[in-house]
Amino acid sequence: MFNALDWWIVGLYCVGIISLATYVSRNNSGSERTAEDYFLAGRTLPWWAIGASLIAANISAEQIIGMSGQGFVVGMAIAVWELTAAIALIVMAKYFLPLFLEKKIYTMPQFLEQRFDKRVSLVLSFFWLTVYIFVNLTAVLWLGSIAINTLTGLSLINGMILLAFLSLAYSLSGGLKAVAMTDIVQVVLLIFGGLAVSFIALTKIGDGYITDGMVQVYQQMPEKFDMILSPDNPSYNNLPGIWILLGAGVWIGHFAYWGFNQYITQRALGAKSIKEAQKGVMFAAYLKLLMPLVIVLPGICAAVLFPVLEKTDQAYPTMMIELLPNGLLGLTFAALIAAIVSSLASMTNSISTIFTMDICRSFAKDEMSQSSLINIGRSAVVGSMLIALIMAKPILGNSDQIFQYIQNFTGLFTPGILVIFLVALFWKKATTLSVLIAAILSVVMSIFIQASFPEFPYIHRMGAVFFASGLGCYITSRAQGYLDQDKAIDLAGIDFSTTRAFNLNTLIIVSILTLIYITLG
Repeated sequence: MFNALDWWIVGLYCVGIISLATYVSRNNSGSERTAEDYFLAGRTLPWWAIGASLIAANISAEQIIGMSGQGFVVGMAIAVWELTAAIALIVMAKYFLPLFLEKKIYTMPQFLEQRFDKRVSLVLSFFWLTVYIFVNLTAVLWLGSIAINTLTGLSLINGMILLAFLSLAYSLSGGLKAVAMTDIVQVVLLIFGGLAVSFIALTKIGDGYITDGMVQVYQQMPEKFDMILSPDNPSYNNLPGIWILLGAGVWIGHFAYWGFNQYITQRALGAKSIKEAQKGVMFAAYLKLLMPLVIVLPGICAAVLFPVLEKTDQAYPTMMIELLPNGLLGLTFAALIAAIVSSLASMTNSISTIFTMDICRSFAKDEMSQSSLINIGRSAVVGSMLIALIMAKPILGNSDQIFQYIQNFTGLFTPGILVIFLVALFWKKATTLSVLIAAILSVVMSIFIQASFPEFPYIHRMGAVFFASGLGCYITSRAQGYLDQDKAIDLAGIDFSTTRAFNLNTLIIVSILTLIYITLG
């Protein structure tokens, strides 16, 4: 259990991260800070900050707690979401980022307004605000509070308040720059903490030898290392065998998330240049390959050491409290807190950007000053966090396997989102009405299939809905004359070329993934 040493370590982390954020947020020039400074770090982020921040924004309580819980139940097969994300990141860096950086946009809705009109922008803005606040923020706060409660005994409500306070303390004044720079520390702690839990667990299982521990885990539970599940596996509906790789569903989720998700792409939009952004994304792709060892393996080890748990999402916290010595427990707990608060800060920063730049500016009668934009953004950060604090328990209090809940919920909208952005980027004949139809079809078809065919794997559902939404978009455009639109993107002036180093690293990552699936498939 926690002792004074652990609390001292956690306290030093909190003071250190807030001090670092304050330092990097200072304005030495004396000039008025602009909206670009606050929301996009003045477009000055280096590649290493971009890569670290991408992972810190992505990996949070729903991954560490939720995916470890899935590792407890399913095994290494759940790591497909981490491993294949590396491919999605590479595609995003090569084909999507050049377009967004060329347009010098702040937000994804802003891009849609440039390509279509304000109606599309507002629809997507309200959608993302809803998902970020009522799904992502609530999930991170709730799962984080569960971990804190398990480790320290602090109540769930007080745990959520602590996480919210830490997130606001270092992100509120500094914006994206403070978030991105502190994310470097957060990622180091995250990787160290997860590897420490895995190492100590395997050492305990192997009577002091990590290799023996790995052999013991495999011998006791070989099914946990199947990367491709058989149809008789209870989790097949969530991870439907080879179709998890060959089917459209997982790639739809990845491209929508990594390519067009505001709190992800915002890091790359703050880059010094396209080459710097691409280097940062490639760095993130390599870090993704480590994640199965950091967040899935602890769950598998927990299935060996603690086969009976009240809830599967308790796997990671139980491993920490039962295995780690004091001092290291505090440091690993700080790593968990780091992952949680960095994701909270990333989400609230993106919420404030969308709310300020896409909604408030759209309804403002006069041009808003830079200071007004920043103040509105800060108010949005605080407001969204308060809403999430209030709604977390009513929404998630009785849920188990929250990671799966998040995937299922976002899967309602993800296919339509991807259709909208793909046609916006690469199809000149897409009209405003056609993409609105695609969005409506995505929700309606998802709900219909889920209600009518509950056993139909949601991965397949996303694929079916994606093609239905795309077909609806195509038919609508045909009915409207099938003409090139005035606001269509001219791809002729966009440079999609990548460096030799980028291409070589792409080959290395693809080779590693191929080897993993051949060996464990």
